[in-house]
Amino acid sequence: MAATSRSWLLNDLGLLGIRAMVGVVMTFHGAQKLLGWWGGKGIEGFQPFVEGLGSPFADYPLIFTYAAAVSEFGGGLLLIIGLLTPISALAVAGTMGVASFMVHAGKFSLQDGGMEYSLTLMVLALCLIFTGPGMFSIDRMFFRKKKKEPAKD
Repeated sequence: MAATSRSWLLNDLGLLGIRAMVGVVMTFHGAQKLLGWWGGKGIEGFQPFVEGLGSPFADYPLIFTYAAAVSEFGGGLLLIIGLLTPISALAVAGTMGVASFMVHAGKFSLQDGGMEYSLTLMVLALCLIFTGPGMFSIDRMFFRKKKKEPAKD
């Protein structure tokens, strides 16, 4: 039994590490886009980039600009604390999917401007949807499944 408990603890620590790192990276980049922090250009600087992606992004640039920035910033913060993990991970995965297949398409290597980095973040976010946030999360505190009581005869 001790080995099983230890395995679950290590799995949950691994999920915490993945959630925290993806969350920190996404919060950082989202803050650059949304707030102009850490050398970012803010919404005004990010919107022309979004318009350059073409349709449908150019048709509603302000909506998509805010959607991407809030998905990264808010999704990242929620991943760090493990709150609404499936929703926040889906937001991050969607944004990184656009980055991978529209912005960095056709190249893989990061050195060549390829999708390596954004694709990695997308896959990690998708994995969190499948695995859940783990034991060290707010989701676990609020949404833990109750154990079923055995039927009484």
